[in-house]
Amino acid sequence: MFRLWGKIWQDNRLQRDTTICDDSQDTRTHKIFRALDEICTQFDLGKPIWLDSNIREFQRHSKTRFTQDNFIEQIPFDFLEIQVIEE
Repeated sequence: MFRLWGKIWQDNRLQRDTTICDDSQDTRTHKIFRALDEICTQFDLGKPIWLDSNIREFQRHSKTRFTQDNFIEQIPFDFLEIQVIEE
């Protein structure tokens, strides 16, 4: 089972979180993008833009943060963090 944990942080405090589970036989990349879409839907956010730094961090640590630089619209928090917690 694949699980991705999405967390919204503001002022060093966890504001909201959710876990997305995916049992499909799809590729890891497709599971990540699908789970991120679901997280953004649950949190009523636009989809963040993956910058090169996000891709490198996610490849190394299975975890990355999306700050205001990753979003087109204003966000009312410091960053959205996603982390793979089970594969």
